[in-house]
Amino acid sequence: MAISALIVAVLVGLVLLSWITQSREPPILSVQAETMRVSGGQFYIPFTVENIGGGTAESVQVVGELRQANGDQSGDQILESGEQQIDFLASHEQQSGAFIFKQNPQTGRLSLRVASYRLP
Repeated sequence: MAISALIVAVLVGLVLLSWITQSREPPILSVQAETMRVSGGQFYIPFTVENIGGGTAESVQVVGELRQANGDQSGDQILESGEQQIDFLASHEQQSGAFIFKQNPQTGRLSLRVASYRLP
């Protein structure tokens, strides 16, 4: 009985210590595209989104856009776009997903970005 109480007290102490020393830094989110693969005539762009900040982010919205490659980036036309929603991303956590395009991203200009998040 005493050993169980000691274990519980240590766990509670560790949780409190972690909470007290936790960084108050907000979430800092980044997204990185990985190597494209082709399957069934579709182009899969895997990605990893990472929270390198101190806080937790919820409802992380990742946007992928494939634009027509023109010399002037301001006039680029969006050929295809997609969104991904990551429900929860704790500090120093990563989540992966993939965007699927009908057109070859190598013939255009692909951009992936984190568009928004919500604090818990």
